[in-house]
Amino acid sequence: MVLKTESGAPPRGLPDHLPRGETILWQGSPQWRPLARDALHLRALAAYFGGLLALRGLVAWSDSHQWQQAALAMLWLLPLALAALGVLALIAWLSGRTSVYTITNRRIVLTIGIALPVSFNIPFGSIAAVDQRIHPDGSGDLPLTLSAGNKIAYLHLWPHARPWQLRRSQPMLRSIPEAAQVGALLARARAEAGAATAPAPMATPDRGARPTQPGLLQVTP
Repeated sequence: MVLKTESGAPPRGLPDHLPRGETILWQGSPQWRPLARDALHLRALAAYFGGLLALRGLVAWSDSHQWQQAALAMLWLLPLALAALGVLALIAWLSGRTSVYTITNRRIVLTIGIALPVSFNIPFGSIAAVDQRIHPDGSGDLPLTLSAGNKIAYLHLWPHARPWQLRRSQPMLRSIPEAAQVGALLARARAEAGAATAPAPMATPDRGARPTQPGLLQVTP
């Protein structure tokens, strides 16, 4: 038996209704500014384009010794730099708008994807460890180390995955507000569920499976 809303639709961020006895403890989405800064490296790219503009202006000035020529040389590249930065900022904003992280008393559900949303259902028993990285503004990341034999492709998760962990990807609640409090809540929920002492199996079924049961990792487009 499953819990239904008054409208009959699943709760926000979930592809299906929760079984009876399972409750939502927390829901949140990535903050687009930290996501752009940390996942898409917007600041680093802005610095790179700034260096290119300065170098182009310096070369033009050394050739002509005219500041007008140097300014024109820099202006030619400026629209391309702004367009690239704007696209990355838009991706971060859309990711923040369309992604929903859900923690229940039994599992974590990542609903991600801008054009084609996909839900990843990760039961507590399939999580070997949870790390955290807290930024000065209070936002942060919670990477999930999956237990042996469980795997999700890195490209299916990006940018909601720990950087550079390509061979054994780690799903991540990324750029969430009040990350320390969310990490503490998740630790309590896992402890109460006995996840550390009773690992559950996790498998990847065919696309189209509906994650109504918390014992398996399932994908729902």
